[in-house]
Amino acid sequence: MFGLALLFAIVALVAAWFGFFGLAGTAAMIAQWIFVIALVLAVVSALFKALRGRPPV
Repeated sequence: MFGLALLFAIVALVAAWFGFFGLAGTAAMIAQWIFVIALVLAVVSALFKALRGRPPV
């Protein structure tokens, strides 16, 4: 699950790069939402790993 969160974060950063440089107006907004989703997934993944007794990273 942490790998998916990392993938979402990378996709969000790429979309933000395209959006902030004027290639796509809505790409920046989509990137912000994807980045927030990635952060939530990363936190949930870390919590599940911590509850299972594994180190969070």
